Amino acid sequence: MKTVIFWLALLVVTLWGALALRVQFAQIWPLITLAAAVALVVWARLGPGYGWWGLGLLALGLLGWFFSLTPRQDRDWAADVEHIVRGRIEGDLVHLENIRAFRWRDADHAAEAWTSRTIDLRQITGADMITSVWDNPDIAHLLVSFRFAEGDPLTFSVEIRREKGEKFSVLGGFFRQFELALIAADERDIVQWRAVPRGEEVRLYPLQLRPDQLAEVFLQYVALGNQLNEAPRWYNTALSNCTTVVWQLSKVLSRDLPLSPSLLLSGRLPEYLDGFGVLAGEGSLSDKRAAALISERARAWPESGSFSAWIRQDGKLGKQEVTEGL
Repeated sequence: MKTVIFWLALLVVTLWGALALRVQFAQIWPLITLAAAVALVVWARLGPGYGWWGLGLLALGLLGWFFSLTPRQDRDWAADVEHIVRGRIEGDLVHLENIRAFRWRDADHAAEAWTSRTIDLRQITGADMITSVWDNPDIAHLLVSFRFAEGDPLTFSVEIRREKGEKFSVLGGFFRQFELALIAADERDIVQWRAVPRGEEVRLYPLQLRPDQLAEVFLQYVALGNQLNEAPRWYNTALSNCTTVVWQLSKVLSRDLPLSPSLLLSGRLPEYLDGFGVLAGEGSLSDKRAAALISERARAWPESGSFSAWIRQDGKLGKQEVTEGL
């Protein structure tokens, strides 16, 4: 039995190490070094009988190297994640910097602009959860957009912070390839980009929140942006992504929000929130999903007037004002 456990443990350590090294290094030599180390462990097991010692040293070496990797602020970032939103709070006023206002020509190219804005927390009238699906309907990117009595909505999006030329990788997200970014943007940038040039299926769900909840969730986003500007953090595909961060911030709604498979299958988060009465609107969840779909409307936008007003033009979305919430 011990022999079976040893070989299974060696297999797991070897596969984990190979994946981690493959993500972190473009060269082949780290994998060759790992193969040589594994061969020594096999020899120690079959020869002198020190296989467990060898396996332990191999595992400690890999883990020590992996956890020595530290997130950074000074990489050559892709243009759309070059800046992370930061805010300065003065009473009910929040002065925000690094708000993205790109105007996308296609999925990869845009007229770039970063702006500033002052938000009066007393002017927040509502919030919407936006989901964007590009392939598997069980996996969605999540955004939260705040509406105001005056001025355009402002959207927050937790994303990977890619370097120039990098592409998203689920595997890389498990092995410290990307830092975490919080982007604040206007909807004509971040929602239009996903619905039109990227061709994703985008839904907008109005939320039922009290004024104090709206302000607290907004301030939680500002705090997260400030934290990431001060101390970078790794993105993790399972543990620190757009869904888990939204869940952590949403605990202001109810301190005992339970863990759920929806935190991994983010496309199911509307069902999770609907169970707590957070999604506004009438009818079943299927009715709310149908009413929330804005992709086609976004693609039909005539590129004049307010994009945010256009995607809410049927009178069913975004009209809910502050309610009693939870």
